Amino acid sequence: MMDGSFFVGTWWSLVPPLLAIILALITKEVYSSLFIGVAVGALMYTGFHPWNAFVAFFEIMKDSMNLNILIFDVLLGMIIVLMAKSGGSGAYGKWAGTKIKSKKSALLATTGLGMLIFVDDYFNCLTVGSVMRPVTDRFKVSRAKLAYIIDATAAPICIIAPISSWAAAVNSYVPEDAGITGFQLFLRTIPYNLYALLTIAMVLYIIITGFDFGLMKKHENNAARGDLFTSGRDEFDQIKQEDNVTNGHVMDLVLPVAVLIITAIGAMIYTGFLDGATDIITAFAGCDAETSLIFSTLITVMFMFILYLPRKVITFKGFMDSLAEGFKLMVPAVTILIFAWSLKGIGDALGIASFVEGVVGSNASASVIIPAIMFAIGIFLAFSTGTSWGTFAILVPIVVAMFSTAENLEMMIISVSAVLAGAVCGDHVSPISDTTVMSSAGAQSNHINHVSTQMQYAMVVAAVCFVGYIFAGFVKIWWLGLLVSLAMVLGVLTVMRHFGGSKGEKAKSNG
Repeated sequence: MMDGSFFVGTWWSLVPPLLAIILALITKEVYSSLFIGVAVGALMYTGFHPWNAFVAFFEIMKDSMNLNILIFDVLLGMIIVLMAKSGGSGAYGKWAGTKIKSKKSALLATTGLGMLIFVDDYFNCLTVGSVMRPVTDRFKVSRAKLAYIIDATAAPICIIAPISSWAAAVNSYVPEDAGITGFQLFLRTIPYNLYALLTIAMVLYIIITGFDFGLMKKHENNAARGDLFTSGRDEFDQIKQEDNVTNGHVMDLVLPVAVLIITAIGAMIYTGFLDGATDIITAFAGCDAETSLIFSTLITVMFMFILYLPRKVITFKGFMDSLAEGFKLMVPAVTILIFAWSLKGIGDALGIASFVEGVVGSNASASVIIPAIMFAIGIFLAFSTGTSWGTFAILVPIVVAMFSTAENLEMMIISVSAVLAGAVCGDHVSPISDTTVMSSAGAQSNHINHVSTQMQYAMVVAAVCFVGYIFAGFVKIWWLGLLVSLAMVLGVLTVMRHFGGSKGEKAKSNG
């Protein structure tokens, strides 16, 4: 009888995640696809022994789950429900409606808010979605487009923000003997992080010119006719405002969001100092982001209690009921997250990391095309595992080890940037990625609709980045690499815009 060791650390370890992704894209159904991916992985891991596979399935699920993030999700769901019930979201929508006069300004306001909340991508996805949804709905923005803008201003902003949970993660993966501190390395990767910078440029280009292509065009055309969802409307319960609410104000939404952001940043700095940090930068690098996020959501719920109840904006019963409703709101996201984490756990058990290390390590030479190769590997790995952080953890130490001498420092920086960029890109196009799930949940868009529309947009940027990294490897000058890549992406989009009109119409008639 064979055992599972045959599959461990080989290309077979990629089968479960790839199977889950292919099934999700074919069947348009996430839960069953992820379940099958995890189940097949558990069978491989135990050498196809049915009972052992069953036990392993639940063991790995239990070990991979991140309870902190789930608690944070549910509390955030509660906050979103309370904002809606108090009439705060509605009042903000009305207020924004007086300030925001067009679809373009609604999309720009969503992008601006996404860039403002740079502390953590989870927090970003859910907050921006719940705040801006009423506004974008009014101007007939499709939910797929909203989910894309949320997703494109979450991870890409976090990965170039020095004060974020992401900077801390990257910092922790840089070995002690690298010749440069983790934080210095992170700062120097920012101008070379082509995917993040070009994605932000593309979002602005698309909003300002009003240009859409591929599947997104179909969603936007349907939205213009009043169908915001295209498909998957039935997944989302509409939150009802309390009947007697007449006195909901904009502050009922703005103050809780402000409390949420301030307490989250404060708690991150505090937990960093507890860990022995000496200044703000090292505090962020060593913070406990998850506990900080739970703390800030709890404080915000208490604050909302004090803000709403005395003014009779919401009844005590209504307030308590919102906990269960918030949970209900997050059930789809939580379910997908648990399965996606289990899939990552199965990947770890089957040794995806050691397989990739082996492949990369043996084929690495100090040539100029390494950044581009690392970018492509980063995409593939993050796509198949659904985690950008996991990809950092595997690839950053490898890259640092490849360029360990001082004269190769610039090359190391470019290659680490390429890994970070590739990981964010792969994470963007992966249906099993937690940030992609959160963006769908925040925008209340059908998940597969969000993945399939975003994928086409991300691939345009990825193709330009690949060429950009080959160029950056040659010149090793950050501003030149960035300028050339920016010019390329704007050039490609302009060409597509000029020649894509007829194509778009064809797609519409076929769709």
